[in-house]
Amino acid sequence: MTLPVTPATAPATVLPRSEDSVAAVSVTELFTIGIGPSSSHTVGPMRAAKAFATEMLDTGLVPDRVQAELFGSLSLTGRGHHSDRAVLLGLAGETPETVDPDAIEAMLAAIAETGRITLDGRHVMPFDYEADLLFRPGFLPAHPNGMVFTAFLPDGSAVVRRFYSIGGGAIRMEGAEAMRTNRRLAHPFASGAELLARTAETGLSIAQIVRANEAAWREDAEIDAFLDRVRDAMCGAIERGCAASGILPGGLKVQRRAQAIRQKLLDRGPRTDPSLVFEWVSLWALAVNEENAAGGRVVTAPTNGAAGVIPAVLRYYETFVHGATRDGVRTLLLTAAAVGMLYKKRASISAAEMGCQGEVGVACSMAAAGLAAALGGSPAQVENAAEIGMEHNLGLTCDPIGGLVQIPCIERNTMGAIKAINAAYLALHGDGNHIVSLDQVIETMRQTGEDMKSQYKETSLGGLAVNVVEC
Repeated sequence: MTLPVTPATAPATVLPRSEDSVAAVSVTELFTIGIGPSSSHTVGPMRAAKAFATEMLDTGLVPDRVQAELFGSLSLTGRGHHSDRAVLLGLAGETPETVDPDAIEAMLAAIAETGRITLDGRHVMPFDYEADLLFRPGFLPAHPNGMVFTAFLPDGSAVVRRFYSIGGGAIRMEGAEAMRTNRRLAHPFASGAELLARTAETGLSIAQIVRANEAAWREDAEIDAFLDRVRDAMCGAIERGCAASGILPGGLKVQRRAQAIRQKLLDRGPRTDPSLVFEWVSLWALAVNEENAAGGRVVTAPTNGAAGVIPAVLRYYETFVHGATRDGVRTLLLTAAAVGMLYKKRASISAAEMGCQGEVGVACSMAAAGLAAALGGSPAQVENAAEIGMEHNLGLTCDPIGGLVQIPCIERNTMGAIKAINAAYLALHGDGNHIVSLDQVIETMRQTGEDMKSQYKETSLGGLAVNVVEC
């Protein structure tokens, strides 16, 4: 079959967004534990390939051969983002949540050496890297991150499925009805104004609003257990990043810096030295994103490319805020999730659609709101913090050198974390009244992303990606 494909330099149109103002979004959709280096280019393709493989075998369709084709941003920067590796792992039945990062190289080597893959871990079949995993020019019509999977059956027929990786590791299959839930939320909201209205009506904080809504899926103890796992995974990524050294993979020969910086900071004195606070925050963000770039386990928060921002701000709260508590950490995460939900509903968290403002910008906005809430801010102050966090990331492009989540991505997370803390304190110094609303800044981000040329949206066709010679 012939697939409509737009030229490589043309921006793809976006899939229509739901207009359902009460669409149920869970905290678990904002924070997922997976592997690097990219939520849209690694996590999403792995989930799509896994979904395709599972569907084939579960429906009794046992192919002689499967083929995967990557389009748009997945094709242009997929090698640097490990999209090809992710697809193979997904076809083999692995998931981002459970795959062992230390076992990946051996699994991929076995496929290459034997010329065979075990589809969904159940059906052994031939696999030819050159013929069955293809990077195609151009974009598919519905989203910049497009994939086509084809199963060739013994009777000569073929089954074709199109998937789109729509940001934060989420995927959508073309032709499939949007997943709808019959969950009834206690306090539905689809805008910052509605969220503030719910807090005024109920007397609840933003975190309490989100917690009450989460009760549609799980008990209170389960909510806390999930948030604690997210916190522990974030801190684990910091520790692993601070302990590792060497050169990041991919060919740019980027040296991991977190270990050396951490030692220098320890040598200089106690963390309570005010002059060192932001240096520690930068270190923690740097450590997470070096770990992400190395393909390690991180929390998609809300994406892998921005995975260092919220953990660094969370660690700041735990380390430098007097009286920090585990409940405060939960408040931070729940509040951050509320803001992330608004960006998912009203714009996008995909760099292929919005540029880096949709990744680091959104993470900064989420972290600012979460910290302001953990510090005791009112709902209006929290909303103000989220707005400030995004307002000063508007227009941020995504132009990774060599298609790798390394330059400028790693350092950009340190800037996002620092901005988030500054935004939180600026908001707390006010009374919640401000000129630009969170809804207005989200809409501005959406418009800016749509106006942004495709070469600045995760294609590595512009910006630093073309002005810096790869070494």
